[in-house]
Amino acid sequence: MDSDNLTKQAEEIEALSSIYGDDWTTESDITRSFCIKVKENKKEALLYVTMPPDYPGQSPPKYELSAPWMDRKSKGNLLKALDEVYLENVGETVIYQWVEKIREVLETMKSPEPEKKPKPAVDPIDISQLEISCPPITHGEVIIDRKSSFQGHAAEVHSVEDVKAVLAKLNQNKKIMNATHNMYAYRIEKSTPKGTSMIQDCDDDGETHAGGRMLHLLQILDQKNTLVVVSRWYGGIQLGPDRFRHINNATRQVIQQAGLLKK
Repeated sequence: MDSDNLTKQAEEIEALSSIYGDDWTTESDITRSFCIKVKENKKEALLYVTMPPDYPGQSPPKYELSAPWMDRKSKGNLLKALDEVYLENVGETVIYQWVEKIREVLETMKSPEPEKKPKPAVDPIDISQLEISCPPITHGEVIIDRKSSFQGHAAEVHSVEDVKAVLAKLNQNKKIMNATHNMYAYRIEKSTPKGTSMIQDCDDDGETHAGGRMLHLLQILDQKNTLVVVSRWYGGIQLGPDRFRHINNATRQVIQQAGLLKK
């Protein structure tokens, strides 16, 4: 294995492990074999890949797709699509593109009775009290890339009830409610008899790993009493890992705009 291939493989493994988290499993470090779980539309497929010594420079990864629920024709078409992805990226790493192509195909396989997009996971709240109890919300600048739009919303919160109120308030806005994803993360510092504790949580709202990445950014910035929501309106073009960059940028920008960014 030449050093260039080795370096590219190591970088790809690190990136994929970060992006897919628990959905990325190492089968064997010796043979460089891995499994990626792809879930979309209540359907699941497993992509098994092995990196040969001359990948990506001279050959593609070896792969096997496991999707027992998929009929032979659909699976054949998907495998053909994966081969086409490789041919379009000869000499480059392709596993991420393969996973996103599988996800794209699963997205097109609509259920017979499509469900409505769920609203943010909050308990019912008395709307008549919302204006009194809801903390002020700052709306960030809109980031646009290939017809997809991202916008951050931030508020200073001191309780889980504040979080619920802000999410419910945002959900009153039809444009925000109809966003493809409304991801959020928050951290709240609470005083206790023994000192202080941190209450924190996040939600992907269908954009896998996005909420966790937002929460990780809040942790790195040592944010306290901060809630950030990022709305994404999908424009029909896959953005790949760039979408996480935009989500992080929208998160940091709106925190700063709201005057909550710690110095």
